[in-house]
Amino acid sequence: MSIESVKEHFRNWGREGDIMEFSTSSATVQEAADTIGVIPARIAKTLSFRGEGEDPILVVAAGDAKIDNKKFRHTFGFKARMLSPEEVLEQTGHVIGGVCPFGLKKKLDVFLDVSLKRFHTVFPACGSTNSAIELTNEELEQYSSAKDWVDVCKGWQEEVQQAQ
Repeated sequence: MSIESVKEHFRNWGREGDIMEFSTSSATVQEAADTIGVIPARIAKTLSFRGEGEDPILVVAAGDAKIDNKKFRHTFGFKARMLSPEEVLEQTGHVIGGVCPFGLKKKLDVFLDVSLKRFHTVFPACGSTNSAIELTNEELEQYSSAKDWVDVCKGWQEEVQQAQ
């Protein structure tokens, strides 16, 4: 399934040919950044969390952002508990290192973190540990059918302030 389901997903917009497949791993933020040749913050990582008796949710955030438990609880009303690798595969159809909000096995709510808005384009994975696609934030929002933009991360603001 995985990368094939993502390619099928992008056929809806004629973008399946824009998926990049690499001969090296892009499974971690650093590996993806090194492979693509961008700073790690521009890698759009997809994190999966279990809800309180509800379906899991996906949060797509910048590669340098970390979940802020207090913001997460305030936004979603439950504690940030990540799915196990087995649960991730079962829910999304994608293995860890290739998880993305596209071509999902089950319909899950997708949220985009504001940490991504610093960049004109970002690079989410495409269902395998050696793939990605370059998308604008508007395209990411559209193609992922994101429910909303949220502010549930920390760590990245400090980097922005230091750069100013």
